[in-house]
Amino acid sequence: MKSMHSVDIDTVEMTLDIMKYAINRISNSAPDLGSPKKEEELLKKVGETVTKEGIGGEKAFKLFRDVLSKATVPVDHPRHLAFVPAAPTRAAVLFDLVTSAASIHGAYWMTGGGGIFCENQAMKWLVSLTGLPEGAFGVFTSGGTSANLSAMIAAREAWRDQNKENQALRALLITSNGAHSSVKSMAKVIDADIILVDDDDEDKLTGKWLQKAINKLSEIDRKRLFAVVATGGTTNAGIIDELDEVAQVCENENIWFHVDAAYGGGALAAPSVRHLFKGIERADSITIDPHKWMFSPYDCGAVIYKNIELAKNAHSQKGAYLDIFKDEGAQGFNPADYQIQLTRRLRGLPLWFSLAMHGTEKYTEAIERGLELAQNAAKQIEAAEHLELVRKPSLSCVLYRRKGWNAEDYKDWTYKNHKSGFALVTPTKWTKNGESETISRFCFINPDTTEKDIQEILASME
Repeated sequence: MKSMHSVDIDTVEMTLDIMKYAINRISNSAPDLGSPKKEEELLKKVGETVTKEGIGGEKAFKLFRDVLSKATVPVDHPRHLAFVPAAPTRAAVLFDLVTSAASIHGAYWMTGGGGIFCENQAMKWLVSLTGLPEGAFGVFTSGGTSANLSAMIAAREAWRDQNKENQALRALLITSNGAHSSVKSMAKVIDADIILVDDDDEDKLTGKWLQKAINKLSEIDRKRLFAVVATGGTTNAGIIDELDEVAQVCENENIWFHVDAAYGGGALAAPSVRHLFKGIERADSITIDPHKWMFSPYDCGAVIYKNIELAKNAHSQKGAYLDIFKDEGAQGFNPADYQIQLTRRLRGLPLWFSLAMHGTEKYTEAIERGLELAQNAAKQIEAAEHLELVRKPSLSCVLYRRKGWNAEDYKDWTYKNHKSGFALVTPTKWTKNGESETISRFCFINPDTTEKDIQEILASME
């Protein structure tokens, strides 16, 4: 009987077909803007694909290529301006193939030393952008959620270690109303309470608001408070909290200061806006997602610690089968010691290869391009009689409204443009002074997006 791992002529031909598809897809800077289909519709078209006998690689690949892939939305389409899209470099996507083909376990230096070395080279650059003091370092994760969770576990354990009476207390953290939903979900995972602090007139968490919230806490709640999470670029509007002020309050109150810069962290490489992040160098931990604005493929997040030993104290796993690394060459940086996952692929490898190939200056140029596109969109919106800005652009996010439209109008417009393959721009909710309204939103990541793309999308709202 032929093994699943055997190589024959059919396997070779299938490999060539898959590589041809991958090359064509990687070289296509404007792929079709697919759209989702109901599960029933897909099942009718492709049938059951996992069977006792198997349907064969050629048929399975043909079904994916011709049917299933077209029921997806490519994140790198230049007119995909919804959510926080992505635009991985061709170099990064190619090396994602290499990462999978290399079959490296990236938890320990013993099994993945060469690959971890590459990851750490990329990590050094990320750390340098933050301005954290010498000794700070980080590790790549599956995304912002796991990075935030890893940081908060390290923060909670450090808080408990500071005072043994904290062992019996349910943890409490403070963040802003504009914080990413993953922060609230993460609090549930670690069974912590969360206080959402009202933002000021600029919709930012400031030292003033934070100090007021802390001063209102009861004695027992103050003892429970272990961390503050600020945001370095909200995903909805690109807003950066007053990091320097928040850092000062956290230092005065001896509270762990975490900055969620999953989306906005890419802008640390952009000189034109770097000053907006003043204070991030005072953080105890920082989240950045290279798969957002650093042109890596999904999934690639990163968590950085000022004192990485505190992360090791919280995350390092012990096991009889793990304590075997006696060879001198096996001693090195073990990513599993600093975040929640043990088994992990080398998610930082595609970023490393792209950085090594292009250089960091190209990254700065591409990120500045996103900022430039946001400013251009704002100017076009201000010049259009049927449109108006909701607020000035923050980073690469632009919030605007179509005068006279309601929620259904925005939804119908989004659906029409998406279904036709023209563009994907989705509505969002914006709340001000307790009043919530449906508006439209751009998020510019892809440097291949053009001013003409923006013009035509805005014209479609007339």
